[in-house]
Amino acid sequence: MNSAFDLHKDAFVCDMTFPWSNFGRRDLAMASLQRMHSNGMNFVSLTVGMDWDDTASAMLNIAKERNFLRNNQDSYVLVETVEDIYRAKTEDKLAIGLHFQGTNPLGYNVELVEAYYHLGIRHMLLCYNLKNPVGDGCQEITDSGLSRFGYDVIREMNAVGMLVDVSHTGYRTSMDALEASEKPVIISHSNPSGLFEHSRNVPDDMILACAKTGGVVGMVGFASVISEEKELKTEGLVNHIEYCIDLVGDQHVGLGLDYVYDQEFDSRSVWSPHYSGRPISVFEPEKLPILTEVMLKRGYTETTVRGILGENWIRVAGEVWK
Repeated sequence: MNSAFDLHKDAFVCDMTFPWSNFGRRDLAMASLQRMHSNGMNFVSLTVGMDWDDTASAMLNIAKERNFLRNNQDSYVLVETVEDIYRAKTEDKLAIGLHFQGTNPLGYNVELVEAYYHLGIRHMLLCYNLKNPVGDGCQEITDSGLSRFGYDVIREMNAVGMLVDVSHTGYRTSMDALEASEKPVIISHSNPSGLFEHSRNVPDDMILACAKTGGVVGMVGFASVISEEKELKTEGLVNHIEYCIDLVGDQHVGLGLDYVYDQEFDSRSVWSPHYSGRPISVFEPEKLPILTEVMLKRGYTETTVRGILGENWIRVAGEVWK
């Protein structure tokens, strides 16, 4: 490629975590999707269920978003297979995936894993910060391991082709899941605590265990989980990318920016204590081309940059989705 611009335009750019259903003003959310696509994003996975959602509310969220996507097929492609991501880029549309941040939408019904998969849920985070029937979250006062129900859930996720995700999940629960899963496990949006200590970041041994499964770790675009600096700088995000590359190699690193588009929205503070002290500095969609430029200036090869921008996520999805 002749320039960072050309590479960025040609590459697949994927973000595995974008808060969506019931996460603030819908107009800002919609505008953010357009901003992402305008700045080179090809695929983004929307959060359509949380640990504070029961089965009924999660189903309503999915129905609402599937209806929205069906009525806007000129702009979006609902992703069920990797081929849908490729098709969306060819058609100059934004590929949209769906996921849950937490397993409470299952209730205690492991059979719902397959039902949700058929409705488009392609990855599911085990615990969102606090305790649930599967295990403990990363900001819970206890650090218990995976429950019996949790083992059943992972077996079912493996069977139907849904990616197991251990972001926001407690250490012991995560390590149990990484050992139990027979398929690659992802850490969709968590940075390395070895570079910056934060309850939402993950230690080196968890990143190593994730890579051993064949999984990918997605880097978050919050200043509060990157460094002591209040303002997010692209170089700071790349520092976390580089740390993970040095630890496990470039094939296991991607983006899970978790973009906060409505900073007036008061997310459940008990569920999301790391959002305290608003406003927070976040990685805006307009910085995506700059990210590519910074990685190239640091000497990353074109292959490495393409992998981090999106091809690593596409690879792991292709290995797990059915």
